[in-house]
Amino acid sequence: MNHPRIDTIFCDIGGVLLTNGWDRSARRLAAERFHLDLDDLDERHHYVFDTYEEGKSSLDDYLDHVVFHEPRRFTREDFKSFMFAQSQRLPGMTELLADLRARYRVRIFALSNEGRELTLHRVQTFRLTELMDAFICSCFVHVRKPDADIFRLALDVAQVSPDQAAYIDDRAMFAQIGAEQGFHAIHHTGLEKTRARLAAIGLESSVTGGRA
Repeated sequence: MNHPRIDTIFCDIGGVLLTNGWDRSARRLAAERFHLDLDDLDERHHYVFDTYEEGKSSLDDYLDHVVFHEPRRFTREDFKSFMFAQSQRLPGMTELLADLRARYRVRIFALSNEGRELTLHRVQTFRLTELMDAFICSCFVHVRKPDADIFRLALDVAQVSPDQAAYIDDRAMFAQIGAEQGFHAIHHTGLEKTRARLAAIGLESSVTGGRA
């Protein structure tokens, strides 16, 4: 089967390139480390996190409502440092995308839900500007997945049609919505499967779990 030339890759950050920035497992660790009530932490998180991810409130605003609504024996900076430290690079995917960029001169865009301070920390710490052409992140564009508007905005920013674009996301529902918008959507469950899916649409790479 012939495929149109894929010249653009849109890629989620958390769960694909890096660990998730502030998911339930990270909050569980925070509750243990700082002796917080996890159920209360999660409930408060779900009330306000969407607003933070959409760039309509700051990390300090989020923490005011989720953690520091009562006196604590630790500082705000201690807690932020813990949050930032949860971000780690996942093996192989950065190298895979860098290889595809070098081989095929594809453009690579982040398409991600994340709050501003976490995004900036992750971009700077892991030097993602060296890989990405631009960042369509919820905190910058004030719309978040699963809203189809963020997918349409990404296409407009990149000036590409969806049949010329791959989209990689670790969340099956978001990959499905990307497919409904016409992207070559890949539900990322691991490096080798994603590498095979990319090869099937004409983007072959020698990078594996053990690198090239």
